[in-house]
Parts: sequence; C-alpha cells; structure tokens
Amino acid sequence: MTDAGSTYAYPKQVAVTVTDDCIAEYQQAAATLNAASIDVVCLQHEYGIFGGDAGRHIVELLSRLEMPLVTTLHTVLMEPSPSQRDVMRRITDLSARVVVMSEKGRMLLQSVHQVPSRKIEVIAHGIPDVPFRDTHEAKAKFGFSGKSVILTFGLLSPSKGIETVIDAMPAIVAACPEAVYIVLGATHPNLVRSAGESYRESLTERAEKLGVADHVVFFNQFVDQPTLLDYIAMCDVYVTPYLNEAQMTSGTLAYSFGLGKAVVSTPYWHAQELLKDGRGVIVPFSNRVAIGSAISAVLTDAPRRDAMRQRAYADSRSMTWAQTAKRYLSAFETARGRPRPMALPARHVAARRRNDIVPEVITSHLLAMCDSTGLLQHAVHTVADRSHGYCVDDNARALLLSSTLTHTGEAPLPDALTASFAAFVQHAWNPDARRFRNFMSYERRWLEPVGSEDSHGRTVWALAECARHDAQPSLRAWATSLFKASAPTVESFTSPRAWAFALLGLDAYCPLHAEDHVARRLRRVLADRLLAMVCDKQAEHWPWFERSLAYDNARLPQALIQTGATMRNPLYLDAGLAALRWLMMRQTAPNGCFRPVGSDSFGKTNLHPEPFDQQPLEAAATISACLAAARVNGRSEWPAGAILALDWFLGDNDLHTALADLETGGCADGLHPDRRNENQGAESVLSYLLGLVEVRAFQRTSTNDCHSFASKNVRSSSDRIITAPVTAGSNVAPLNIFESAEPAPEARPGKGRRTPLQTGDRAARLQPDG
Repeated sequence: MTDAGSTYAYPKQVAVTVTDDCIAEYQQAAATLNAASIDVVCLQHEYGIFGGDAGRHIVELLSRLEMPLVTTLHTVLMEPSPSQRDVMRRITDLSARVVVMSEKGRMLLQSVHQVPSRKIEVIAHGIPDVPFRDTHEAKAKFGFSGKSVILTFGLLSPSKGIETVIDAMPAIVAACPEAVYIVLGATHPNLVRSAGESYRESLTERAEKLGVADHVVFFNQFVDQPTLLDYIAMCDVYVTPYLNEAQMTSGTLAYSFGLGKAVVSTPYWHAQELLKDGRGVIVPFSNRVAIGSAISAVLTDAPRRDAMRQRAYADSRSMTWAQTAKRYLSAFETARGRPRPMALPARHVAARRRNDIVPEVITSHLLAMCDSTGLLQHAVHTVADRSHGYCVDDNARALLLSSTLTHTGEAPLPDALTASFAAFVQHAWNPDARRFRNFMSYERRWLEPVGSEDSHGRTVWALAECARHDAQPSLRAWATSLFKASAPTVESFTSPRAWAFALLGLDAYCPLHAEDHVARRLRRVLADRLLAMVCDKQAEHWPWFERSLAYDNARLPQALIQTGATMRNPLYLDAGLAALRWLMMRQTAPNGCFRPVGSDSFGKTNLHPEPFDQQPLEAAATISACLAAARVNGRSEWPAGAILALDWFLGDNDLHTALADLETGGCADGLHPDRRNENQGAESVLSYLLGLVEVRAFQRTSTNDCHSFASKNVRSSSDRIITAPVTAGSNVAPLNIFESAEPAPEARPGKGRRTPLQTGDRAARLQPDG
C-alpha cells in the first residue's frame, strides 16, 4: 500500500503496489492475484491503511478474488461508526476465516459485529524464539552499564502515554537513582506530516522542567530486529503506558514479554489478557503515582524481578513464530475447504455424509467444567455437577489434551489450567502405596487410598506425554520425575488396559530416555503380555485380547501397533493391526456408519457386540488406533476408519444425532437406543477433543510425510486409492470399508489358524528390538 502522493523504495519481493485512493489499482491487484493461481489470500487489516471512508476501497479488491480469503484484524472496535461497521461486515462476510490475536477480539467480533464463532480463529501475536538473556552484555554494548533501564519502544504518538512515565520519573529516580527511561522509536509518519517533531520536543521539554532530563533518553530512529532485540535485552522493566483501553494487540508488548521481561502496563485489552494471573504489573491509565510506584518496586526488588522475567519467558513459548506459523497454516487449509487430503477407498467416497471440513477445536465447555482444584467429573446438561467431585482419570486426560494441543500447534489451554491438572495428578500420588488415588469429593477429600489399575495406567500415559511435549521445561521435568516413580508399579497389575495405557506412555518416554533400562524392560514385558493374550484367544476363534469386548477397546491394539513400530518388532505390529481390523469390522454398522461397542456388551463372552449404549470414549480410542495404524501401514482403510469414528460425534451414527456441540466444544455423554444423553461430562468432552485434535493434526501432516497415502498406499484390485475430496449426498450403497481387507482368521475355512505374522499386514519387514 502506498499513501497518495508518496513513493517508497519497496524491496524486490513486492510485486504489486496499490495507491490507497486509486480504485483501479485495487481492481488490478485482484486480477493479478487471480491470474497467479494463488491458493489463499491473507489480508492484514488495520484502520488507516486502506483508502476510502473507513478503508472501504479494500473491498473493491476482496470482492473480486476467486480464492479463499483469511483476514487478520489488528483492531476490533467496541463502538464502530456506521461506516466502520459496514466495512467490517463486508470484509468478514468475504472472509473464510477471521483471525484475531486475543480472546477479547473474538468476543467483540461475536457480540458487536455478529461474526459466527466458527469463522473466528485466535492466534497470538508471534515472537522471536531467542534464548533467555541477562541484561549486562546488552547494557555494556549501548553504554548503559550500571544503570537500571526502563524501556518503551514503537512509533511515537500521543496515544502511547509517554508523558505519564516522564511525570513519574522524579519518584522513580528518588527510589532508584541509577534509573534511566529509554524511549526507542521514530515519530509516527502521519504525525510528522501534520505536526513535524513538535510532540517529541514537548516530551523533551517536559523532562527538563521536571529535572529528569538526564534520566530520559530518546532514540529517534527505526531499528532492525537484531538491534531491537538487543535493546529489549538491555531493559530491566518494559513499560507500555498506553492511554486507550481499546488496544486489541501490541507487538511491542508481545516481544518484550516473549524475551522474558518484567512488564508494567496500563490495562488496555491486550495487556489485561497477556499479563493476567500475575504475569506482569497492571496500573491505572494516566496515573503517574501508580506507575512510578510499580516501576520503582520492580527495579528495587531483584528476586521479584527475576521471578517475573523467568515466568514471562516460560509462559510465552507457545507464542513463538514457529507456533504462530502452524496455526496460520491450519487456518489457510481450513479456508480452502479441503484440508490436506487423506486417501479413501473408492467405494467409501459416498459413505461420507457430510462435507470434508473437520471442525475447529473449541474448548469453552471444557473450561466451564474446571475450577481451581481441577476438572469436575460430571455435568447436568452443560452445568458442572459438583456433587460427584473429581477423579484423576479425567484430570490425567485433561493433562494429555493440554500436551496434545501444544504438540499439534492448536491453541493451547491456559497455563493456569494446565498447572491445576498437574497439581491434581501430583496430589493424587500416594507415595506409600506407589499408586495414584482416583476419586476425590468436592470437599477435596480422597475417597480411597488407591484408585483402579486403569486410572493409574492412564495417568502414567499422560505424564509421559507431558514430559515429552509440554511447553514449560519445569513441567516437563516434573512429569518425567513422577513418571519414573509411578510407571514400574504397572508391572504388578493384571489389567490389560492398564498395560496398554502404560505402553502408550512408554512409547512417548523411551525414545527420549534411551539410557533408562528399567523403562525399556518394562515396555518389553507389557508388550509381550498383550501379544500373548491375543495369540491365546485366537485358539478360540476369537482374535481379541479378552473373551469379551468392554470399554476403551481400541487402546489395546493401538498400544501394540505403536510399540511394534517404535521397537521395530513385527510380532507386536502385526498382532495389533490384525486385532484392530477385527474390531473395526465389528464396530461398523450395516449402513456404513461407525457403531462403537455398546456398554450392554460388557461381560458377554465371545458374542457379537451390542449396539447400545454407545460411548464417546470408544470413538476417541478408535480414532487414535486407526491413525496409529495409518502411520505404519499403507492401507487406506485406516484413515477412513478414523474419519468414520469422528463422524460419529458429528451425527453420522445410528440415530443421525450429533453428540458434539461445535459452538462450545462440548459433547453428549453417549447414545441410548432412542436418544442421546444430554449431559456433557468431562470424559465425553475430552474424548471428542482428543479425537478431533488428532484428526486435524493428521490431516495437516499426512501429505508431507513419508506416509502420504496419495502416493504410498498398498494398492490391490479390491481397494483402489483416490484422493479427491469426499462429497455429501451420494447414492452409493453403504458398506463396511474393512470387509475387503484381510479376513479374520475364523472366516478362512480350510486355511487353519493364522498367527499375527501371517496376516499380510506388515508395512515393512522390521527387525525386533532385542
């Protein structure tokens, strides 16, 4: 964009320029983009950049685009003028996705501008990923050794509130005589055009009149990023004294917080959100006494200042540019309406009953189910039910979700919430029994000295994932320590699910701790037990681990599949794949939809599963197991199976009833024969969110990694591979997508009993680990 009457020396990568008051150039820019086969256009919107009333001219470009538009809004107004409201409506209507950098922005888009929540993505302002630095080296570089440095940087204008800090400097200098306030940044170009440097000169005069001219330094310059980072590294306190609450985002605040600085700020919207829960100091607008007192207190209390710095640095790791990039790529792919394709069998194209867009991850219902203790177990409809208290099962699942969100690049849960899940798990640990307690009353009384074996195994799994993926090094260290203390207990258990959960944890832990021979031995012991179980049952023409199907069934083959792949052991891998295919054949209804093993089946030996009641836990486990299989085996049935299980949440089930609430991220507790269970408890919402996050992550990565099904699938005459998007409304007859796969052993008369190694499912000949 070029201001009318101005010229700029743009770098070579700028291919097209638009003069802000020339409508024809907006139109020509749209034609250029359309001719270039662009996939997605990303608009960075700020008031004052584009020409016309309220920046209306940009609509001339946007309305002519032939590809999806993703718009990032740097400002969302609480009280827009009629023109501003109209232009914003036009832009958001034309946008497939709208990005804001704070939850306040999301709220205003919904309440003031009526933008549907499904369109909105919150992506924090990015920050450089640089090491935590001491101040001494940078101070020496700029000649400020021995000084206590206060810094503000950015384009200089009256709205920045610099006067307030200058007015506070006499009190600051009285408390800290070596204090110096550095104001880094050129005067805003628009202000220079209209008033020259009169504003900067007035600030200099103000400092002189107050007798602090020697303690206030102006650097009237633009600086490159390395120089800017050095200036930030030099400061002891970063201050943003803005005068206006309606500041949706501040890049200067994000950078300083991300570099681990103690921040003092007025309560504009971005600061309220980023610095809440004690991550910085908030002071009233235009209050020199309050801001002077706050800055003085931080400068003269080194332990407090250092603690603030370390917390800011640790809490900002999810904001690095790499994490921001992942979020934007996801938004672009969603905007295109066809996430990276997952190959499906040709016969299954019509079995999809809905558009191929996977929903976004919304966690508002999960947040409503939490309090300062942790995650409550149950709900009455959507309201948390305190009468049943808490359990480590659900808080461990929540910790697992937090780690998964961080690892996959989705919007992370609030740090305070993750910390409460971790604290609950820690409190659940009974060191005398070497076991986790499970159930806790709402009054915070443990109801048992030890919990179930399965809850212990699930907690071990969550700890391992936290140790591998959490953004905070301190939390990773805590999780590693508690994992090492609690995992060995699983060897004494008899529950195959506890073994499976622990194996999933060991799959995350062992690659990072090859020297831990105790963990490596435990992994072999537990995997051998599961392998022996499934081989023993095959003699009864029942190729499953137990004599009946129960709950969380798919976790058993998933554990063998992942362990077999990691340890390069074909015995585990093939047994897991064969068992999962057998299970999927029994979890697919005649009409082609996913039908999880119903709770009425529990305890019924060697019988076909009952259809009800159907539980979200089964769908989530199936998604995980199928995607684990997809990563090691080229058959297209596996990603298709994961999509079937996700579709169950969205209404492709026996009752044609959606269980997931796309507006809140909640999930009904199950399907009865005649209705859904309207309660939305913790287990259900976590099952839905975990499954959804896994599918989204798989779709983002599947075409770029070595398991791209478009090019690497095993092809056979009965299983042709396609990658075209699935469409709704087809008339092809429903079918079980697993029926063309290798038949179950009992379906092969005259062939005799086949061991897992004979199923033909092997993705590659792997050598066993030891």
